[in-house]
Amino acid sequence: MFSSQCLKALVIRTSPTLRCFHLLQQHYPSPTFSLKYSTSASPGDHSFTVSYLTNSLGFSLEAALNASKKVRFDTSQKPDSVVSFFESHGFSKSIIKDVIRKDPWLLLCDPQHIILPKFEFLLSKGATTSDLNFMVRRTPRFLLRSLENHIIPSYETLNGFLQNDKITISSIKGYPDMLYDSRAIQSLNLLLGNGMSRTSIALILRRRPRALHSPNVLTKAVEEVKCLGFNPLCTTFGIALIAKTLLSKSLWDAKVDLYKRWGWSEETLLEAFRKNPHCMLASRDKINALMSFWVNQLGWNSLLLAKGPNMFLYSFERRIIPRASVLRYLQSKGLIKKNASLVVPFALTERQFLKRFVECFEEHNHRLLKLYEEKLKNDGMPSA
Repeated sequence: MFSSQCLKALVIRTSPTLRCFHLLQQHYPSPTFSLKYSTSASPGDHSFTVSYLTNSLGFSLEAALNASKKVRFDTSQKPDSVVSFFESHGFSKSIIKDVIRKDPWLLLCDPQHIILPKFEFLLSKGATTSDLNFMVRRTPRFLLRSLENHIIPSYETLNGFLQNDKITISSIKGYPDMLYDSRAIQSLNLLLGNGMSRTSIALILRRRPRALHSPNVLTKAVEEVKCLGFNPLCTTFGIALIAKTLLSKSLWDAKVDLYKRWGWSEETLLEAFRKNPHCMLASRDKINALMSFWVNQLGWNSLLLAKGPNMFLYSFERRIIPRASVLRYLQSKGLIKKNASLVVPFALTERQFLKRFVECFEEHNHRLLKLYEEKLKNDGMPSA
């Protein structure tokens, strides 16, 4: 009677794919993997492996020695076939080097059976060769996952939220671990369980898929966003969650301090954040530049921006400067009230803005339109 160890050894010897997968399972406890394997070389013989990695792939001696602790081979036949496979799919030498450095086990796999089916699946969904290069370079270990049991179900789950293959591929590029790590799917279920709408979840998948990397971290962020008064059914919940998962505490605090230096209180900032969480996603440079322009160049109160925090999303060149020029001119001529909302005009479409703040002033519309168009072209500071 065979012992369980003998039976396992028999299976490994008779199936190259199972041999590779068993070794991966043995030394790569999910979801983190490593590999120690030798073909027929003696335990202390690393010389051929090291020589191949340095001469054929350009590894440094130190990197080759480290890799040889995880994978060994005494002929170039299999690693050559793997390298040739990647080259035939548009991978440069430098990318192949990066991929093998991260996961040397790939040099022992049969690429036609292990890798090709995953490439074919992703290509059938609209991925390009460049997309494959990017995904594999970032997270080569997703190639060890079962196509039928993991990659296809994971892809279909993501596409169920995004409803578009092109967008789904783009989301995966943003965080290729979603094809490898089951925690991403756990995080999606967590968000659904907390009442988030599928639209808000799709927003996270499009803009911040990396937020799904840790269900525990995500759980904490969800609770924080709920405590701030956001409704999980509203899109702003998803944006707030992106802000909470994207910004470290130190960066969050730095932005809070920056707003305070421009006259906002914590209560004012919280009010603005609830209206549009993008105010915390703007870079510190963008916040400082907008505040400086608004207060120092235009002479307007910084607190007005808290009533329209979407201002921190807009382009200076295409929206803020041209429209501010028109509004400042109208103020100088007494054509708009001093207590009129100064943030509303920036939220209008261009057609709406021109109709309400340019065309309706018949005696000034030529001058206003010229001023507006000049600022669009020149990106200058507004003048009265």
